[in-house]
Parts: sequence; C-alpha cells; structure tokens
Amino acid sequence: MNGVERICFIGAGSMAEAMLAGLLKKRRIDADRVSVFNRHKRERLDKLKGTYGVWIPENRGRAISEADTVILAVKPKDVQEALMQWRSFFHKGQRIISVAAGVSTDSVEKLIPAGIPVIRAMPNTSCTIGLSATALCAGRWAKPEDMEAARYLFSAIGSTVIVEEEAMDSVTALSGSGPAYIYFMVEALEQAGVEAGLSKEISRELTLQTLLGAAHMLMETREEPAELRRRVTSPGGTTMAGLEELKRRQFDEAVKSAVLRAKSRSRELGSLLGQGVK
Repeated sequence: MNGVERICFIGAGSMAEAMLAGLLKKRRIDADRVSVFNRHKRERLDKLKGTYGVWIPENRGRAISEADTVILAVKPKDVQEALMQWRSFFHKGQRIISVAAGVSTDSVEKLIPAGIPVIRAMPNTSCTIGLSATALCAGRWAKPEDMEAARYLFSAIGSTVIVEEEAMDSVTALSGSGPAYIYFMVEALEQAGVEAGLSKEISRELTLQTLLGAAHMLMETREEPAELRRRVTSPGGTTMAGLEELKRRQFDEAVKSAVLRAKSRSRELGSLLGQGVK
C-alpha cells in the first residue's frame, strides 16, 4: 500500500466502523481516500462522515471501481445481494477483502468476475483501539503481494496471522467472537464483587486491572496458563476454593461449548450463502 491507495467499504456496521477507527488512528490511510456506503441508513453514513471525515459517495459504482481494495463488510446473509448488485464495477487490478463471518472465498469468487483476488479476514472489534487479533486466508486468485497488502492493512489495527481457509470457522469462533466471551466474564466478575460488598466502581477497577495484568503475564512470560494458575493457587487457599467451584460448575466445558457452537454457526452461515451460489 502507498499514499494513493483507495479503500471502499461496502457496509457501514459496527465492524466497518471499528476498522475505520483503527486505520485512521494509526494514519495508515487518509480519510478522504476512504469511501463507505450501505443499503439504506443515510443517518448512519452521515454519522461516519461527521466522525471520521470519510467519503460518502453518491456514485457508488464509481467508488467501487476506483478503489484498490474493496472491503466487504455486510452481514453474511447480505453478501450475495451486495455482490450481485455491484459485480459489474469490480475489475482486475483490485482486491476484495471479505470480513463476513462464515462466507468462503469460493462463494465470493463465484459472484464476481473471474481472476479478482479475494481474501477472507476475521478481525474482532478490538481493532477500534488497535488491538485486534485478525486471521487472513487467501482465495484462489490472491497472490503473495495481495496477502502482504492485507496484512499491512490489518497490522495497523492489531496482530495478524495467516491460516488455511479450513481453519477460519475456528478463528471466527475463538478470536472473532472471543471479546464477547471476555466481556461476559467481566460482567460476572464485577457483579460478584458488588455482591461481595464492593462498590461498583471499585469492583470494575479491580476486575479490569486483574484482567490486564493476567493478559500481560501470559504475553510477556510466554508460560503456559496452567503453570501461572498453579503459582497463584495455594493448597487449601481462597483461589483453590474458587477454582473448585468453577470446576464443579463446569466452567471450562461451558467455554469450550461456546467456541464449538460458534464454529458450527459460522459453518451454518456459510452454507446458507452457498445454497444460493451456483
């Protein structure tokens, strides 16, 4: 990518905004080189324009055709309609990056002119603050330089990994949906602190700093979580009592079940699109 790169977002939902916020914050692209549009909600587009200064095109076909990178950021169920509507404006020399959960590169390739590179990406909403975990996989026409361009783009909003496409449903379930699992756990910890007698403000501060500290311990020491957990757990102590309660209530099985169910749903979403793509 360079200073003349143009990006067009098809879709203006929460993921598109999160990516916009991260990219502009890191100054990887100027706002006037980013166009965004959706199907109906003009007030949503006006909000994005007012907040980020991006271009809201009147001629959407032109915005697509002039873009070097088109980011498909619509819901999985809307992918087919969006691509069929705008396919005549796609052309060789540009790339398409899809962030639609569960939608394979093959499904996208069948809906656009042949030979256009397609890359599937699964970021998460932490890209808003530059801390996303994003996985990328290549479609049949994507060349190494396309993958490098995608990696450059997403590295501005967090860490990136490249995987084979068969792993993408697992990525979606783990890191794509993962922030919601963490937020759910934080809600529970905060409420537990309040019920234990702490104020809401102190409970939140202690919870967030504990979460941050644990994450940094894992990243900086590179030790196994089981070993770090062992060091915190004294025989017969308070931590052991709490962990025994989590085990009794099958906390670990609940987390695994959530990830596997999310993976299954990702596959379901992809198959729904595939049924309409010949």
